[in-house]
Amino acid sequence: MITRRGLIEAAGGAFLAGATPLRAAARQEARGEGLLALSPELPAGAREEAALETLPGKKPLIKLTSRPPNYEAPFAYLREPITPNDEFFVRYHLADIPRVDAADWKLRLSGEGLKTELEIGLAELKRLPAAEVIAVCECAGNRRGLLKPHAPGVQWGHGAVGCARWKGAKLKEVLMLAGLKEDALEIVFDGADGPVLDKTPDFQKSLPVWKALEETTLIAYEMNGEPLPHWNGFPARIVAPGWLATYWVKHVTGITALNCPFGGYWMGEAYRIPAGKAALAQRFVLQERDGSTPVTEIAVNALITHPESGANVQTGRPAVITGLAWDGGYGIRSVEISTDEGRTWAETILGEDAGVFAFRRWSHRLAPKARGRLPIWARATNRIGQTQSLGPAPAGSGYYYNPVQILTLEAV
Repeated sequence: MITRRGLIEAAGGAFLAGATPLRAAARQEARGEGLLALSPELPAGAREEAALETLPGKKPLIKLTSRPPNYEAPFAYLREPITPNDEFFVRYHLADIPRVDAADWKLRLSGEGLKTELEIGLAELKRLPAAEVIAVCECAGNRRGLLKPHAPGVQWGHGAVGCARWKGAKLKEVLMLAGLKEDALEIVFDGADGPVLDKTPDFQKSLPVWKALEETTLIAYEMNGEPLPHWNGFPARIVAPGWLATYWVKHVTGITALNCPFGGYWMGEAYRIPAGKAALAQRFVLQERDGSTPVTEIAVNALITHPESGANVQTGRPAVITGLAWDGGYGIRSVEISTDEGRTWAETILGEDAGVFAFRRWSHRLAPKARGRLPIWARATNRIGQTQSLGPAPAGSGYYYNPVQILTLEAV
């Protein structure tokens, strides 16, 4: 049975444990006991209000908001190609989040784009042929907090992203059970989470039929070989590899096939950017209007994960710079490093390729020749030529904010 308990209680502390202000966390980090705090580039208010908190089944995450719950992965968690379930970030739009009983969970399929309506349970979903994909899940507003001037919204640092091995039934197989019609245009998803106030629009998202029918688009019920964690969509969620996490609806309970564009708030008003402001290879054409377009694919990105900004490196001794890179599913062609503020670039060594939707590790060895500040710039380029910019975000909302990452080391 779905019960409307959830994060209203959690906001009051019923489900949370071990809240640690980030100032205290920084002191712990200095002693080797804690986790990395938020980036110093974030707004002062975000740094002061955030705290490390432990949700059930999670390691400590950086709480940015509690109603709805938005928890960022500390930087220390973003060092491996696969992000463990207990280190994965948490993102919600609505604060009424139910605990779902898998035995009673039902997925309802309906709409004029289907030949018949039906309901299936989790056991029936698992009887369908299973598929797996390693894919990055990234919030559309990841790094928004680093944008200057600052944009409204959750002030994410670098940690609203993770990569997991997802397993489930192909969405196309489920749609075929109900007989997807040839004139169907969009597939709409609804989850069990809901608004606290009646006037708040329910969180519903749609995909164009062509994206919904891709072999890698799943109704996932496993994450890294385990049932989905509650905070990441138990018992089933949409996985749309290459596209931003706004389309990865959690706790999915309803799928509707339409033969016209979906007009819900979270498609028609939210998660949109001015047309032409981002170089999108995959557009959601049916949802384009009034000079704006929905966000779609993940932007190409590189993240320096070691060493940390401000760390000391020895002059004349090799230092290893490592990180992760990802994009919207075209594959990483190269990651380059600059130590002279972008005048020249050196190519790094790419690690194992776990698939075009996955994190790609990279590494680079350098030996500082002189003492002093050592700026490190990192940029990724994918196989269709998309690369990171040196300029501001293409949209003032903070979406598609993927500038070259810059950190500074100290050569001693």
